[in-house]
Amino acid sequence: MKAPDLILVGGGLANGLIALRLKQARPELRLLMLESESQPGGNHTWSFHDGDLTEAQHAWLAPLVGCRWPRHRVIFPDRKRLLSGGYSSIFSRDFAGVLKEALGKNLWVDTPVASLSPESVELEDGRILQAPAVIDGRGPVESQHLTLGYQAFLGREVRLERPHGLQEPIIMDASVPQGDGYRFVYVLPFSRDTLLIEDTHYVDRPTDDATKLRQHIDAYARDHGWRVAETLREESGVLPITLAGDFHAFWRDAGGQPRSGLRAGLFHPTTGYSLPHAVRLAEHIASLENLGAKSLFQAIHAFAAQEWRRQGYFRLLNRMLFMAGRPDRRWQIMQRFYGLREPLIERFYAGRLTWADKARILSGKPPVPLGEALKAVRLNSPQRIASTPFGKHS
Repeated sequence: MKAPDLILVGGGLANGLIALRLKQARPELRLLMLESESQPGGNHTWSFHDGDLTEAQHAWLAPLVGCRWPRHRVIFPDRKRLLSGGYSSIFSRDFAGVLKEALGKNLWVDTPVASLSPESVELEDGRILQAPAVIDGRGPVESQHLTLGYQAFLGREVRLERPHGLQEPIIMDASVPQGDGYRFVYVLPFSRDTLLIEDTHYVDRPTDDATKLRQHIDAYARDHGWRVAETLREESGVLPITLAGDFHAFWRDAGGQPRSGLRAGLFHPTTGYSLPHAVRLAEHIASLENLGAKSLFQAIHAFAAQEWRRQGYFRLLNRMLFMAGRPDRRWQIMQRFYGLREPLIERFYAGRLTWADKARILSGKPPVPLGEALKAVRLNSPQRIASTPFGKHS
């Protein structure tokens, strides 16, 4: 093949959407995607709310959507609510198929990378590839400049012996026993007798006890009278939840390397959802005239900086969730939140809160000790958090 105009290292959601949007908007560009696994996309289910995207974004993303529901449900010990906002999921197997069709021979799977720079990639087999720019989309990178909590989950897609009876997804069922953090079960009904049941925990440190999470899923199915005929697949992951950070230091460590997705810090800081950010970044990159490494780095850096400024309030809420009150009572914060008006909840997920929304979320008696909440508000840097019990065990 001729030398590519752009190399995308990593075939995950962010780089995949960049490739698809560039193919739509600038088909003359020569793209090359390098994926270390046997297919792009991994083993994931990516979901989003209708309000997270514009009508135009829904339109170009539509071929990827595997399931959509007009409503969704939440369950807490003292509150049950059906919300009218639509909810959609994309399956990684469909995502991989669309990418393969779009990129053809310019999608290289089973191609691990040894190292990269803004304009070159060295493969593990010793080959060196050159391009005007390289985007690193290989997932999150550890950084001393970010203080994180974590959303750890394990999900099983199962086929049941009989229909389950669910008409809409349950995006949070926090009526389950709690533990060392906020725990809820997430349930997506894909057909009359298939479900994704996911055990999710907001924790200070990610758990690697997959056996325990599987037991939780089995217990949840039994409690609902669902008899599993077959486990179709299993997925797991750990999503970063940002409490505080030094944005400039985080990006200085990138050394001019264009990044995307979680590696660029582009995700909802409270929910961990990354699809809306990936869609917006893909559109932004497709609109650029200059896709050289320096220009691309500057554009992505500016895009990420704008997102970081907009997310300051969410980081404050995260500190209250993780650092104020007992971990096994964190569900009270979310239960209170889901008592607010539906348009506010929709704007929260979309990351577009108004000043009135922000005031409303914090108004009234907080579901955590006031003194602890005020301390958490003031801990707005990694350095300040490092001196606290949370920072010392993170």
